Amino acid sequence: MPAALVPSVRIQRQDFDVAAEIAGLTQGRADIGAVVSFSGLCRDEQGALSALELEHYPGMAEAEIGRIATEAVRRWPLQGLTVIHRHGKIRPGENIVLVVSASAHRQAAFEAANFLMDYLKSRAPFWKKEHRVDGSVGGWVEAKEADTQAAKRW
Repeated sequence: MPAALVPSVRIQRQDFDVAAEIAGLTQGRADIGAVVSFSGLCRDEQGALSALELEHYPGMAEAEIGRIATEAVRRWPLQGLTVIHRHGKIRPGENIVLVVSASAHRQAAFEAANFLMDYLKSRAPFWKKEHRVDGSVGGWVEAKEADTQAAKRW
């Protein structure tokens, strides 16, 4: 019996390279038939946003995202799983989040990535504050009801 897959979960300030992360997950692997990736970027909110500041509790965020990533590994036959979430001040156009799931077949890879993103959008322990182009600091961004509803399907 193969060893249980341990997902890679990283919370980091620095940017990441999507192609390099996919290559690192798949290099030398002949058992992977499908890779699904989702990368989330910071929007400028129609020109009003200069940055989005993401805060988290170190240790807690990694543990909680690790818990849900392990749940994905339990639910779907995955050969690889990487989750990266940035924190700090992120400018429009910059990466915020990356989920890469790898499986022998596409359906498992799609479902696992979708499951993780629904969780990250609705329940991950991050707090977001808007910084506006006019120099003002916006309030904390509330979770969207649509994201909460999407997560309930799992």
